[in-house]
Amino acid sequence: MNVELWTALLFLGLAVFLCAAGIGVSLLLSPHYYKPQGQYEAFECGVDTEGTGWVQFKVSHFLYALIFLLFDIEALFFFPIALIFKDIGLLPLVAAVVFLLVICLGLWYEWKEGALEWS
Repeated sequence: MNVELWTALLFLGLAVFLCAAGIGVSLLLSPHYYKPQGQYEAFECGVDTEGTGWVQFKVSHFLYALIFLLFDIEALFFFPIALIFKDIGLLPLVAAVVFLLVICLGLWYEWKEGALEWS
C-alpha cells in the first residue's frame, strides 16, 4: 500500500485510540456514588412540581416544522439561481424546474393526505 493510505490509517487508529482512552480514563476516575431519588425529579424556582413535568406535543406542530424547513431549503437553493438566471444555460434551469416540481408534488401529496389540517 502507498504511504498516504498508511498515514490516513495511522491517524484514524490514533483518533479511535485517543477517544477510547479518554472515555476509559473518565470512567475509571469518575466517582461512583449513590444518587438520591429526588435528584431525578423536576425542580423549578424552589417549588416542587405538581403532576408530571412532561408535556406531549401534537404531531401537527412537528409536521409544520418539517414543511417549513423543506420550503426554507427550497428558497435557499433558488436564491443563487435567481441571481445568475441570465447567465446559466438550459440544463441548470431544467434541473431547477424539476426540483421545484418535486417540491410542489410533495406539497400536493401532503395536502391530499390531510397533513396540513388542524384536526
